[in-house]
Amino acid sequence: MRRCAFTLVPLVAFWSAVLWAAVVPPAGAADMPVDLELILAVDVSRSMDIDEQQLQRDGYVAALTHPEVLNAISQGRHGRIALSYVEWAGPDTQYKVVDWRAIDGPDSAKAFAAALVQAPIQRFRGTSISNSLAFVAPQFDHNGYEAKRRVIDVSGDGPNNMGIPIDIVREPIVAAGITINGLPIMIKQPGGFASIPNLDVYYEDCVIGGFGAFLVVVQSPDQFAEAIRRKLVLEIASRQPQIIPATAVANDERMDCLIGEKLREQWMRE
Repeated sequence: MRRCAFTLVPLVAFWSAVLWAAVVPPAGAADMPVDLELILAVDVSRSMDIDEQQLQRDGYVAALTHPEVLNAISQGRHGRIALSYVEWAGPDTQYKVVDWRAIDGPDSAKAFAAALVQAPIQRFRGTSISNSLAFVAPQFDHNGYEAKRRVIDVSGDGPNNMGIPIDIVREPIVAAGITINGLPIMIKQPGGFASIPNLDVYYEDCVIGGFGAFLVVVQSPDQFAEAIRRKLVLEIASRQPQIIPATAVANDERMDCLIGEKLREQWMRE
């Protein structure tokens, strides 16, 4: 880990300061009131094959127009949420697929879903959950919407192995009142250089955080659509589910949040 430590220390300090300043919302902004500001931060790293990427995209498309999701939106005080869809992979690969839009019923939900369908599915190298969080967190500011709840919903099939250490990025985001929820994808048997068998525990210990934070695990391809729909309903309705992680571990066997970086360093040495 020496190589990572020398290069990341100044970067960590810089991004901690930037994030803390960026995620604090400006006072007096005349924004549209909504019940929730939600960013879907979706993993498109090459560790997921094209079939899995398509299943993931289809799951979000189906969930956004599902009656359960639309009903949850309609039950809010304002009857609408603000939604943005971002895809990410390595430290320098984050891009907005669909920028902020208000979802207040079937028509706006269908329009958002249609924009997702039209966007090409792309795959990139690397897994940097941390840099993706650093990219999306400031997007709550000056987005034209205002809500008491701000949530980042991050999916992924591996631990952070590049970029800023995940816990350094998470702390200022959570401190600013933003909740980070997780959708760990555990479909394949671990096989890559940075794969780990207990990704759900990693997400629980190192990724999610904030008020009411939770995770939903995907363990088979046919669970994608249901898991995404369930997660969106819970986030919109502001309910925390009673979810038992797929991997049970003792308290003294909790996750090292630098496990991905260490595995990558070992792979590079070999």
